[in-house]
Order: sequence, then C-alpha cells, then structure tokens
Amino acid sequence: MPVTFRDKLQSNKFMITTEVTPPKGVDTSSFLKDAEQLQRYVDAFNVTDNQRAVMRMSSIAVGKMLKEAGHETIVQFTCRDRNRLALQSDLLGAWALGIHNICVMTGDHTTKGDHPATKPVYDLDSVQLLNTVKKLNEGYDLSGNRLEQFPDFVVGAVSNTDPLQPMQHIKLRKKTSIGIDFIQTQAVYDIEEFACFLEKVSDIDVPIIAGIIPLKSAKMAKYMNRNIPGIRVPEEFITRMENAEEPASEGMEIATKIIRELKKMCRGIHLMPVGQHTYTREILKMSGSTEGRTHNE
Repeated sequence: MPVTFRDKLQSNKFMITTEVTPPKGVDTSSFLKDAEQLQRYVDAFNVTDNQRAVMRMSSIAVGKMLKEAGHETIVQFTCRDRNRLALQSDLLGAWALGIHNICVMTGDHTTKGDHPATKPVYDLDSVQLLNTVKKLNEGYDLSGNRLEQFPDFVVGAVSNTDPLQPMQHIKLRKKTSIGIDFIQTQAVYDIEEFACFLEKVSDIDVPIIAGIIPLKSAKMAKYMNRNIPGIRVPEEFITRMENAEEPASEGMEIATKIIRELKKMCRGIHLMPVGQHTYTREILKMSGSTEGRTHNE
C-alpha cells in the first residue's frame, strides 16, 4: 500500500488533502486534535503560511509537530514574507526537519491581512520560487553554489480554474515546465466550468487536486465572489444558502454533490474549511470519500 504522499501521487489512488491553519499564539492543541480525528481519511495535511497575510505560528514548526505526531504534511511556502536568502534557508531547514512535501504560491498582499503596514517582499514570484526549488533539488543554490547534500522535495503549485483567464493557464504551464508533482486548485463550485478548465489544460500531465470550500452562509458566498480571484459561487447555490433553515447543513450538501462529481474528473480533492474542521469528516462520509479508508494508508 502507498505510504508517503509521493507514493500516493504515483499510484492511481484518489487523493484527499486538507488544510491545517497554524494558531495565532502558541496553543497547538486544536490543530493536533483536528489532525488526529482526520488522519484515517486524509492523505496529507497542508500547513498554511500566514494565510490571507494574517500573522500566525511558523508553518515549518507546525509541519514538524504534525510530522512527529505521525501525519503526512505539505508545508506551504509563499513569496510574500521572505527574500530569496530566507526562502532557500527555510527550505533546507524544512527538509532537515523531515518535511519533504511543499506547495509554492505567491501569497496574498499584506494590505489584506492584520498587519497592513507590513512591507511585502515578493523578491521572487511563484514561478521563480519553483525554479529555486528545482535548483535545490539538483544540488545547487539560486546563485549556482553547490550544496553539501541536497533535498528531493515533492513540489506542488496552485491554480485557479477560471477558463476565461488565459494568463493563468500560461502561468500554470510555466510552472509545469519547470517540473511539479501536483496541482491544488482554487475552490470549485461550477462543475461545467471546471470541466472546461480541465479541457484547456488536458496536455498537462500532472495530478490535479481540486479545491473545496464548504459554504457556511450566503454572506460568505457573496464575499468570496467579490474578494477572492478565481472563485465564482453560482447564484443557484447562493439562493439555496439564503433559503436554507440550516445554512451549514446546506453547505455540506452542496460540497458533497461537488465532491461526487469531481471524483469522476480529477485525481483528488483539497478540502479547505473556514475555521476548524467541524464538518470535514461528515462531508467526507456523506460523499463516500471515506470508503476503504479504515486506516491511514
């Protein structure tokens, strides 16, 4: 049976990943409890890196703690907070701590977070950072200096799925040309739109793991439509959420239906709850995604 995330990517297994948000403080009990409860159903836990430009505990530290607790982790690296020296230093440190799976992204601008006066770095963009990781994996730093032993990261990238944004497809192809092992997408709500995206990138031979954000309210859906590029919640779902007696339950039903469709279309799903994993396990059960997962394979 596949054991590591790398093994699972190389198999025909339908992948399930989810997110763990580091605490804003030093209490680690919440994310460790979430991970323990979901371990049987999830192939790897993404650890976010100051998501939405909100300051939180180091993603590398959280990744290390999850690893020590027996969980497979994917640590996110954003370009926003560190220059190329710090990024390379942290990547090598992460590998030495046993973190072998990473996901590279640009990162939301600091003006969107809780420290809006922070100066963003963006010394490298996500494509350049992927190229940096490739060089590290080959035994050299970004300046061409030879490393004393070198890592072998499993490397992921992100993409939105809007078929009407050709520049995003060009950027994704740049990422895949450098060499990546998996793609995690922005949240999918429109199956037909996602199918169109898959058709446009059908030449890309990289496992695609589709994003899922369960809706909690109509207000949340409208907010994402206004503020998060690459996400479009259809009016049909917004109306359902507005009319629902229990919006959270309705959101679970919507997520379940989307997951069932995605199982026929791509290599996996990436569940991104807003807040704690209150409904994650139930959504996976409702969608039939826990079948055959009696233990952490």
